Amino acid sequence: MGVLAGAEAFSAGDAAAGAAARAVPGAPAVLLCHGFTGSPQGLRGWAEDLAGAGLVVRLPRLPGHGTTWQELARTRWPDWLAAVRAELGLLRAAGHRVVVGGLSMGGGLALRLAADHPADVAGLVLVNPAVRLSDRRLAALPLLARLGLLGRPGRERTAPAIGGDLARPGAVELAYDRVPLTAAASLVEGLAGVRRDLPLVHQPVVLLRSAVDHVVPASSSALVLERVGSADVREEVLARSLHVATLDHDAPRISAATLELVGRL
Repeated sequence: MGVLAGAEAFSAGDAAAGAAARAVPGAPAVLLCHGFTGSPQGLRGWAEDLAGAGLVVRLPRLPGHGTTWQELARTRWPDWLAAVRAELGLLRAAGHRVVVGGLSMGGGLALRLAADHPADVAGLVLVNPAVRLSDRRLAALPLLARLGLLGRPGRERTAPAIGGDLARPGAVELAYDRVPLTAAASLVEGLAGVRRDLPLVHQPVVLLRSAVDHVVPASSSALVLERVGSADVREEVLARSLHVATLDHDAPRISAATLELVGRL
C-alpha cells in the first residue's frame, strides 16, 4: 500500500552519526510517536525542531497509518507498540539515552514504553496523552469485536473522523476521514493496560495539555498526572491550541519543553 505524500517516517542522525554517538555514552535522542488515524506529518515540525538543535530523532510511521483506513483496520495495538518498541531498541543499541514523546495515542504508547522498559526510557514528553477517552460507548468496542459485531475484513464498520482538531487558520492534519472500529476496539484495550500500569512510570514527565480539546478529555491528562509514579512531573497548559497542538499555535512551546527536558537529563 502506498504511503500518502507527507505521511512518511522521519529520522535525523544517520548511521554514521549513530556510530559516533556510541563513543559518547548517553548521547541524547528523541523518539516521537504519532496518534491514532494520524501520521508522522502531525509531528514533523516537532521532529525537525529537535533535529535542528542537533538531536538524533526518530519519528516512525505506525502500521496501518498514513495509507488508508482500510489498512488501519487490519492492524492492532500490539502492532503499533511493536513499531515504537523496535525504534527504542535501535536507539538504545546505538548508545543513546532516549526521551520518548507522543501526541494523543502516541502519548499512551510512550507511557507503555516507559512502564515496560524503565532502564531504556530516560524521560517523557506527553502532548494531550490519550489514556482515557471521552465517549463512554467506546468501552463496549472490545466485547463487540470479540462477538464479531464490528464487521469482517473488507466490510468493517466505521465511525466519523477524529483528526483535524486545530485552532490555527490554515493548519491541516493528514489523518483518515473514517475510523475503523476494529482498530478502535484494540486501542481501547491497549489504553486500559496503560491506565493500569501508570504507577510503574518513574521517569521525569512533561505533560502539555490543551485548555480546549475536542478529542481527548482533560480527565485523561489529569489521570496521568495523578497516577504516574514519577517524582518529577511538570504540566503546561496550552491556551491557544486544540488537540493536535503539535501543528497548532503552541507548537514552539512543545519543542522548547522537549529541549529543556533533554537538557536537564
